[in-house]
Amino acid sequence: MIKLVLVRHGQSIWNLENKFTGWTDVHLSEEGIKEAIDAGKVLKEKGFSFDKAYTSVLKRAEDTLMYILKELNEEDIEIKYSYKLNERHYGALQGLNKDETREKYGDEQVKLWRRSADVRPPALTLDDPRYPGNDPKYQDLTKEEIPQTENLLDTVKRVVDYFESEIKKDLEDGKKIIIVAHGNSLRGLIKYLDEVSDEDIINVEVETGNPICYELDDNLKPIKHYYLKEES
Repeated sequence: MIKLVLVRHGQSIWNLENKFTGWTDVHLSEEGIKEAIDAGKVLKEKGFSFDKAYTSVLKRAEDTLMYILKELNEEDIEIKYSYKLNERHYGALQGLNKDETREKYGDEQVKLWRRSADVRPPALTLDDPRYPGNDPKYQDLTKEEIPQTENLLDTVKRVVDYFESEIKKDLEDGKKIIIVAHGNSLRGLIKYLDEVSDEDIINVEVETGNPICYELDDNLKPIKHYYLKEES
């Protein structure tokens, strides 16, 4: 049996402030740091160790991974960073307060932007300071690879592409893998692993800082999955 661990980063400053974050590179809050440390502790208590880690290029995920590995005393394992594990890009909504956005656009419109699988929020313009193409960390990407906005299915596509091309072979080789990423990028991976429909994925939530263990068969098909903090 193969085990794969998924962790959504701890609470960020903008989670705390109820803002759309997306690709904005914000820090963990104090509570988020505690959640990350606690995630490392529960993994240690359950006897987990890892050969390799995958995370996004956003510091809230990177820092969560670092706190986890420090608790496990495994800070020297190989770490792979990829924008393909980044959070969904929320376009022109990034940085806006969610409650204020509902007041401006209405509950139904905001629910469509947040929860539908195929509706994209308003796009950023290329000259917007928030456009990722203005960030040096994405300088090696093509214009086509840098989003101005994304729906959930856009996010699913890049996450699944990365899983298929990079992570899958490590699991097949027997490596013990942890992925620390974001609510929507992990929802994308869960959608793929569990074959969740476009309609049902809307209702899937991923808790911050609570490791999910997937038990997979030899064909990488899920047997079951569970949150480690809730496992007796």
